[in-house]
Amino acid sequence: MSRPFDKVIIAGAGPSGLLLALLLSKHGISVEILEASHELDKQPRAAIYGSPAIPDLRRAGVIDEIRRRGMSPTSMCWRRFKDHGWITGMDAEVLKDLNGEDLRMACLALDELDRLLLEEFLTKYNGQIRWNHKVVGTGQDEKQAWVDVETPEGKKKIYGDYVVGCDGAGSAVRKSLFGDEFPGFTWDRQIVATNVYYEFDKYGFKDSNFILDPDHFFMAARLTADGLYRVTYGEAPGLTWDQMQARQPLKYELMLPGHPRPGQYKLVNMSPYKMHQRCAPKFRVGRILLAADAAHLCNPWGGMGITGGFVDVGGLYDCLAGIWDGKADESILDLYSEKRIEKWKTVIDPISQSNFRRVSDSDPETLLERDPVMQACKDAENDLEKQKEMYLSFFAMRYDFTQHYKTA
Repeated sequence: MSRPFDKVIIAGAGPSGLLLALLLSKHGISVEILEASHELDKQPRAAIYGSPAIPDLRRAGVIDEIRRRGMSPTSMCWRRFKDHGWITGMDAEVLKDLNGEDLRMACLALDELDRLLLEEFLTKYNGQIRWNHKVVGTGQDEKQAWVDVETPEGKKKIYGDYVVGCDGAGSAVRKSLFGDEFPGFTWDRQIVATNVYYEFDKYGFKDSNFILDPDHFFMAARLTADGLYRVTYGEAPGLTWDQMQARQPLKYELMLPGHPRPGQYKLVNMSPYKMHQRCAPKFRVGRILLAADAAHLCNPWGGMGITGGFVDVGGLYDCLAGIWDGKADESILDLYSEKRIEKWKTVIDPISQSNFRRVSDSDPETLLERDPVMQACKDAENDLEKQKEMYLSFFAMRYDFTQHYKTA
């Protein structure tokens, strides 16, 4: 049977680009990934994928392997800084069986997830990826789209029916459409993400722990069953990377339970980040589309960025698959842009902002009295039905584009 298009080009071999490539390839759609680097990214980044992304990881056929290689964290809490005492929290074990589906969060270090997605794409679906292909521009006409790339062999043009920018915060695809226009703001505070082996269990820490303090706020989240944790903490504005690295032992000694010194933990890696809240003006311009960090950014507290990126990808997959199958026309891509921007503005951006403001609040001692989310958690501590409702409220970031398919 003839199809309305032949090939999708994806810029960026990060998690969202790889997930989109896997979903499209599994549906029989030809995909080519272009990656500027010679390998997958190995920096410590997001590692916990929220429940709203689980249906898309399941459709890609990888959720069981993610859980096998990683883990399914459930418990989360907020703690005081001075004694690391419990304030309130919840347990997502209530999501293990919802009408036969396991909707608990999933955890696997991002570099391992990327390897899994790439392995599936290449081995099961004969996928194609071109390394050292740096996208520097895009173009299109009424029949096709293309990217301009720089390679070790020189400059090239690569053609497809659609180009999807999944090339991260500094997206060349987005810049080719909008220049430096990326409305929003950058937070003053910097953060440092570290992966570390330390005995948090000894101090009663849960899977995910948010420690409240205006200066020494941090998150400690279990990444592996053998005790690897992600510790992400705030740093003062204006510090250089060398200064942040030099301050890391002091920060750990000040922040962590037991006040460990070097030698009492095993630091695996660390990386600095600036935090942003930004959203592109549109996620579609003709045959060129944006998704995940290329389209929008938010701070990492609560995992709304990576989760929202995967949900973008699942929605865009439904739109492209609908066109491929003759169940939708190209106007569904305008709907993709409209609805995903709406979900960023009404769900992802406000929740992620409140997550960061909560953990870095200027008066954490009185926060429980002032914060409706924490009060709701306190109220639900011994009520599994209320906990389930709170977790399921995050599914508001999803949108079902298949409801716009043509009926037979």
